[in-house]
Amino acid sequence: MTRYAVVFEKTSTGWSAYAPDLRGLGVAAATIEETEKLIREGIEFHLEGLREDGLPVPEPQTQVKQIAVLA
Repeated sequence: MTRYAVVFEKTSTGWSAYAPDLRGLGVAAATIEETEKLIREGIEFHLEGLREDGLPVPEPQTQVKQIAVLA
């Protein structure tokens, strides 16, 4: 199983998400749960399309870490 980093961002109308290692893939929905469902489906669909087109599937490169700072 391959794990891709996904960034979730709060918007004025709900949530959006994208996978930095998979260019052009982004989703949006009203709730974070729906956004997660859509990005998961989007990643699978994106990778399937790359394979069908004979293109290389990118290896995950992006790392995400939360850094605590005084605000």
